[in-house]
Amino acid sequence: MKRFMTLCAAILGFTLMTALRADQQPEFKFEKETNDFGKIPQGKPVSYEFKFNNIGEQPLIISDVQSSCGCTVPKYTSTPVKKGETGVISVTFNAAAPGSFNKLLTIKSNAKTPVKYLYIKGEVVTDSK
Repeated sequence: MKRFMTLCAAILGFTLMTALRADQQPEFKFEKETNDFGKIPQGKPVSYEFKFNNIGEQPLIISDVQSSCGCTVPKYTSTPVKKGETGVISVTFNAAAPGSFNKLLTIKSNAKTPVKYLYIKGEVVTDSK
């Protein structure tokens, strides 16, 4: 019985420590998570910066940002973003083909939500002279 109580106390202690640690994890707070470029001219790349704050207690580290296609190139803050500081994920879309587009960016980090998604959308139009 004494071993059982010791085991229960150890499990309870581990659970409490895990819960406390989860509250201290870094966390994204984006100004906005979707950018609509509207109508953009064909053949002219466009860019947008997704700005975010780290509202968690620990430094936020982005390990990777992937785009859903080669026409979208992301760049991101590679240094740890401390509590209360701001970081940027910049995306450039190459408007090569006419038509509507909706692209996904996948962010991997040490945040409370380790995989986060951002979106860009709009319509590429041909120059009618």
